[in-house]
Amino acid sequence: MRQSQLFTKTRKEAPKDEESKNAQLLIRAGYVDKLMAGAYTFLPLGFRVFKNIENIIREEMQALGAQEILMPSLQPKENWVATGRWDALDNLFRFTSHYSKNEYALGATHEEIISPLMKDFLFSYKDMPVGVFQIQNKFRDEKRAKSGLLRGREFFMKDLYSFHANEEDMDAYYLKVKDAYIRIFERAGLGDITYFTYASGGTFSKYSHEFQTLTDAGEDIIYICDHCKVAINDEIITEQSTCPECGNADLRKEKAVEVGNIFKLKTKYSSVFGLNYKDMENAECAVIMGCYGIGLNRLMGTIVEAYHDEYGIIWPESVAPYRVHLVNLHVHNEETSAFAEEIYAALQGAGVAVLYDDRREAGIGEKLKDSDLIGIPLRAIVSEKNGAQIEVKKRKESAAHMVTKEQLLGLLAANN
Repeated sequence: MRQSQLFTKTRKEAPKDEESKNAQLLIRAGYVDKLMAGAYTFLPLGFRVFKNIENIIREEMQALGAQEILMPSLQPKENWVATGRWDALDNLFRFTSHYSKNEYALGATHEEIISPLMKDFLFSYKDMPVGVFQIQNKFRDEKRAKSGLLRGREFFMKDLYSFHANEEDMDAYYLKVKDAYIRIFERAGLGDITYFTYASGGTFSKYSHEFQTLTDAGEDIIYICDHCKVAINDEIITEQSTCPECGNADLRKEKAVEVGNIFKLKTKYSSVFGLNYKDMENAECAVIMGCYGIGLNRLMGTIVEAYHDEYGIIWPESVAPYRVHLVNLHVHNEETSAFAEEIYAALQGAGVAVLYDDRREAGIGEKLKDSDLIGIPLRAIVSEKNGAQIEVKKRKESAAHMVTKEQLLGLLAANN
């Protein structure tokens, strides 16, 4: 992608109404645009990051054998009344049709939709286990949308629902999803600072589980057992003051952001909607369910909160919009530009995603500052003084070194 053709521009200053670092940097760098409180447009660079995150999640869900669907955001009132959440869920968007006078909700979650849906397909214990997932936008009428992408009124979620004939099968699947989530956060660059966290199980079981990422922007407090590498949410620390896995009482207190959660729903929703199956003795039983969520907007915002410096974003390579930021500091020099074009073509030919700063109106200082702000993992500078040498620097490092075109291609090939 030629930066001269990118319709978005960077900003020197963050919007005055944005307090969170993720929103400030993502807006300044041209990744997102704020429509209103809690609603953001993903611009070309931001959409590439979003799709990279989405692809990581999808690959891990498919590796579980889960099947992807897409459910409606528009949902009928009666389904929510059946579960008692039409009035009980305080952040549910509700409205009445101008024409039919029917009442609807915008999907805050999809238990009310997936449970009756699966009645048409699950009849016997032989039909299970099965996992069904979607990646879709959600709507929640937050009292105060805040923290940029961390808490919005419209956002994208990956929902996985699993269906089982017995609790043993549910438990085994639950552990597989736990492992898949660990892989997702590792692949997204957050593995070292994300903890499997014990949280309140509500009415479903003793515990539910969250995945919490350490950051000063966190809204949650967790207590970490460094021996087991698990954590306990502050909401249950009074009832569970030691590590639930090893009994260690020497726990470390940290701020964190919840980036995923897994719940054992058991028969809470299947019972309401009559989602039953016939067991081996032909007796009718309620299907046992689990649900597993990851917020894509929140994950993207958390990555920025975790990886930035005073100059801008520092993307992990796995989610970055491009692998290389090729910067031509002297566009008006024909020899320099010809060399830059040669490198650009070679990178594209090698299948390397590259953003090429070929802007003619931008000065040297502006180009370097924009490169730091945008945060692509590797910067390759072409300039008059360097001739056929390319100055290469990783965004997360301060030291730069010189390479030839062939060495640059070899470096990128080695890191594939």
